[in-house]
Amino acid sequence: MQIKDILAVLESVAPPHLQESYDNAGLIVGDPEAPLTGVLLCLDSLEAVVDEAVHKGCNLVVAHHPIVFRGLKRLNGANYVERTVMQAIRKNVALYAIHTNLDNVHQQGVNEQIARKLGLEQTRILSPKPGLPDIGAGLFGILPAPMPEKDFLLHVKSALRAACVRHTALLNKPVQKIALCGGSGSFLLPEALRAGADAYVSADFKYHEFFDADQRLLIADVGHYESEQFTIELLYAIIREKFPNFALHLTELNTNPVFYL
Repeated sequence: MQIKDILAVLESVAPPHLQESYDNAGLIVGDPEAPLTGVLLCLDSLEAVVDEAVHKGCNLVVAHHPIVFRGLKRLNGANYVERTVMQAIRKNVALYAIHTNLDNVHQQGVNEQIARKLGLEQTRILSPKPGLPDIGAGLFGILPAPMPEKDFLLHVKSALRAACVRHTALLNKPVQKIALCGGSGSFLLPEALRAGADAYVSADFKYHEFFDADQRLLIADVGHYESEQFTIELLYAIIREKFPNFALHLTELNTNPVFYL
């Protein structure tokens, strides 16, 4: 088996052309024709993850976030991005990212994975691309039964293994219609409002953006890593379905750069 065989499976689910224009998903380091020894799945392909891949006999790291995002003008180890790329080249480890293209698909996408964790039903894309109802940003779904706001926030915290949940003021009404977006999702708040959501689960809201809820819904900010950490389970399932006996590994490293005291 070659590296390109795994990439073909991933891209059959989330084709590269579905990524946003600012993104850098795809094969970032490595030869697609190289024989494949094993795959390590992670959220962030950092130096320590490359070392973990080598230790586990893997020569392909599949990450959600692209390690090279803004471009590189030199490689001299001046920052963690350059050091990771240099380490991957030295150790002959390919680095692949499947980012907004995986965010933008429905049934096997990042947001559907979050919806499963929250127990949402009747899901649909929150902000579909024109003419493509199953392609686009965010997700909208329904809880099986209404929940009090505080119970819902505790449910979100537990289901997504969040250390804390930042949220807007409670509105003293039950929630059942839920909008969500893995990662930085404040840009979709207007869509969540238009959809009539009772609550919007996402991450990376800035201070003033919480005001934009305008007491019309409950914002639950769980953290970027926390919202997307289950993506590696999704990737595992996608690959395992096609290659049930191949060496797949989930990273044992927590790459979340944010800590809570």
